[in-house]
Amino acid sequence: MFTVWGRRSSSNVQKVMWALQEAGVEYDRHTVGGAFGGTDTPDYRKMNPNQLVPVVKDGTITIFESHAIVRYISKRYGRGTLAPRGNRAFALAEQWMDWTASTFNPHLNVIFFNKVRNPPEQYDATAVTAAEKKCAEVLKIVDRGLGRKAWLAGKHFSHGDIPLGILFWRYKNLDIKHARTKNLDRWFEQLQDRPAYRDVVMVPIGSNLEEWNANEQMLK
Repeated sequence: MFTVWGRRSSSNVQKVMWALQEAGVEYDRHTVGGAFGGTDTPDYRKMNPNQLVPVVKDGTITIFESHAIVRYISKRYGRGTLAPRGNRAFALAEQWMDWTASTFNPHLNVIFFNKVRNPPEQYDATAVTAAEKKCAEVLKIVDRGLGRKAWLAGKHFSHGDIPLGILFWRYKNLDIKHARTKNLDRWFEQLQDRPAYRDVVMVPIGSNLEEWNANEQMLK
């Protein structure tokens, strides 16, 4: 049995859960991390010395780092569902996965932590405004890169769509000024037609997140 450790509200855990569902892999999940704790135990540290989520175990193979896990799932279980078809598609999927982590996520995190995670007294309006502008700027890059393609890697959905798909949901549901991204908006509409996306990614953002987290054990 494929086993996942991590809380559903974590974007990094969502990457893994979404990939598993797209590949048709059954899995067990243990709720740990954040307010749920459990990442500082000796057993958990053996699996992930960083004491972060997610961690997965597939037989004798234990992996941490969400992108590494998604790539593993795609390679082992994702033929016909997640694995890009052809060298060009593979390269594009890998490119946009890493771009999302290095270029878009840092700016979105500034907004997300200020508006969702941090207490109101720590709100930094100047930082949020600057991050909004940077998000709009960098999203134009991927919007042009997507062009008329159906998916980031080309004609077919792949693991390359997963990281940005999760963060774009957060971006679109935060109370900010959003960039005009015609191609990404079309791509985003397609994502919302995918059952796994609706189940794993389309969760409450903002004021409803705390209540959703409290009920997480019922949402396995």
